[in-house]
This record gives sequence, structure tokens and C-alpha cells, in this order.
Amino acid sequence: MAATKKSAPAEQASSNDAKSSPPAFNRDQEMRALRDMLLIRRFEEKAGQLYGMGAIGGFCHLYIGQEAVVVGMQMALKYGDQIITGYRDHGHMLACGMDANGVMAELTGRRGGYSKGKGGSMHMFSREKHFYGGHGIVGAQVSLGTGLAFANRYRENDNVSVAYFGDGASNQGQVYESFNMAELWKLPVIYVIENNRYAMGTSVVRSSAQTDFSKRGVSFNIPGEQVDGMDVRAVKAAADKAVAHCRAGKGPYILEMQTYRYRGHSMSDPAKYRTREEVEKIRHDQDPIEQVRNRLLELKVSEQDLKAIDAEVREIVNASADFAQNDPEPDASELYTDIYR
Repeated sequence: MAATKKSAPAEQASSNDAKSSPPAFNRDQEMRALRDMLLIRRFEEKAGQLYGMGAIGGFCHLYIGQEAVVVGMQMALKYGDQIITGYRDHGHMLACGMDANGVMAELTGRRGGYSKGKGGSMHMFSREKHFYGGHGIVGAQVSLGTGLAFANRYRENDNVSVAYFGDGASNQGQVYESFNMAELWKLPVIYVIENNRYAMGTSVVRSSAQTDFSKRGVSFNIPGEQVDGMDVRAVKAAADKAVAHCRAGKGPYILEMQTYRYRGHSMSDPAKYRTREEVEKIRHDQDPIEQVRNRLLELKVSEQDLKAIDAEVREIVNASADFAQNDPEPDASELYTDIYR
């Protein structure tokens, strides 16, 4: 029985095969999606490299493989909509427009980081970009994201809160308390479950009685749907629907993004709970960046133009790494600032 369950996550990769194709992107949308996803991919690759060199300490959770989720969601949002997530957060920061220098400097604990070098990988924020963290407590961001939505409703503005969390956090009690409140008060919040199938290292079929996470809101009358989180077009289409639902005053919406992380849970995780063949198959068949790249080639965009985008992104990322390694560390006096008593 255990052997049967172990194979289930890999099978989930094909669960969207029978679904209809999502609305096509035009050339500009494809180009934007490619650049934004490449920026996240190259940034995370560099972060992994710096971690291996000892330039980044503490925890470091990479977003490689999941780029289509946050990029597709951002394409459906407007300025003023808020983002909040857990500790796999670098991709979300970059997608909402936070500066790569500031993000990388925070990873290395430097003064120019978004939290002045005191928050590290899991805890940085930007009020300017309406990004409310990176949170290290599993599931805590769901309650906070619900609070952001309550503030929007109270102020009677047109903003939507997007709370990201994973399949592991989906089993936290505070998640369901938040669902109940959100539906009772018809709060404009989208709950995005980034189901990468393994939580911290346990397959969803071993840890969750209900593995269709889009149904987690059924007892609260919250609509939900499963989305191919490896296809940025499918994410954008589902996000458009969810955003319209929230802005119309109909309350919360759940989107289960069926995605996959290529690296372990964190940089210290060897990911021995899955096979190398499984990872390679997902990368070969479903990689979100390669899907966009192939469609652009079909649109007669040249290989040279695509390489130019990658080169531009690599330059940004390399510059951020140089900045992060040469920026001064925070002064010792910073230990006593930004503290609530």
C-alpha cells in the first residue's frame, strides 16, 4: 500500500492533461512571462550558489520550478492589491517588483536589504510594493492575509489580498478559522495553495486525507478550482476569474496550483523522498519557462532575442550578487531598532 501511495504525486503531473487549453497569450504577454520567470529562476540559482559558498546563512527555500504560479497571478492583479506568503518567498518579491539588489542583500544579511539585513531569507517586506512578507510560521500568513482583506473591506476600496501557502500549511487549524471568517464577512481574499506535492518532505497522499485542495473550502461555501500551476496561461486565466469574484463582493476564492519544486524543501534538504527520474520527467515535460520559450519560437521570435532576455536577466542577478556581497553589514545599534515593546 505504501508503494502505491508513493507513486501518486508523480501521477498528479498529468491530472490536467484532459482539461481544455487555457486562453492563448499574445506575444507581449509571453515575453513578459518569460522575462519575469527567468528573473526568478536565475535569481534562485544564484542564491543557491551563494548559500553553498557560505555567503547566505540560516534557512533558504528556493522557488525553482514554481515560477509560473506567482508570475501568472501578478499578471491579473493591479497596483494596491496585496501579497503575503510563507518562507519560500523570493519569487513573490521579484514578481511584485521588489529590487533584486535589496532582496539579495537581505539574504546575505546586509544593510541594503529590505529588512536592513535583520530578517534574512524568510522575513522581508515592502509597503511600497504591497508585499507583506515572508513568514516563517507555517500557515500564519493565511490569517494575516485575511486581515489585509478585512482592512480592504472596511476601507471600501477595490483591493484584493492574495495569501499564498503550501500543501503542508493547508492542514493548519488557523487556515480554516480564516476561511470561516472570510466567507462570513465576504472578504476579498484569494487563497493560493501552491501544491508542490511534498510539503517539507512528505507526499500529500500520506499527509492529507483530502488531496484535492481546491475542495478545502467546501464546508465554508468557498468556491475553488484546481489549476495547472506549471502553465502561466492557466494561472492567469484562473486568477482573472478569482479576482473578478473578489472585486464583485462575493467573498473569498481558493486556487489550488498544481506545481512542483525542483530542489528540496530547503537548501539543507537532500530530497531523498522522491526519485531523480521523477524530477527530470517533470522538468522535461512541464517546465514553465520552456513552455513559454517554445511558444515564442512558434511565434517566430528568434533564438537570439530569447538569449538576449536571458543575458539581461543574468546581468541583473550577477549585479545583485555583487551588491549583496560588498554592501556593509548592519551596525550593531540596529539590534535595538524596529522592536515592539
